[in-house]
Amino acid sequence: MVEDVLQKADLAISKNELLRRLPKQTMRQTLNVILDYLEERGLIMIGERGVLWVYNENPKMKKLLKESVGASQ
Repeated sequence: MVEDVLQKADLAISKNELLRRLPKQTMRQTLNVILDYLEERGLIMIGERGVLWVYNENPKMKKLLKESVGASQ
C-alpha cells in the first residue's frame, strides 16, 4: 500500500499527505516503521520536503550502475 502510493506520486510528499492517501485504519506509528524499513532498503529517501520513491527497476539503469561502480574500483 505505502509503496504503491509513493511510486504513483510525482514529487516528494509529506508524511501527513501520505497518511491521508492511505486507508483510514493506518496508524502513524505503523507508517513510521514502514518508512524506516523502506529507507533502510534504499527504496525511498526521507528529507525536509517529504518522502520520495527513488528505487528504479529498469534493467538498463542497474547495468549502468553496476558498470560505473566496477569502473571506480
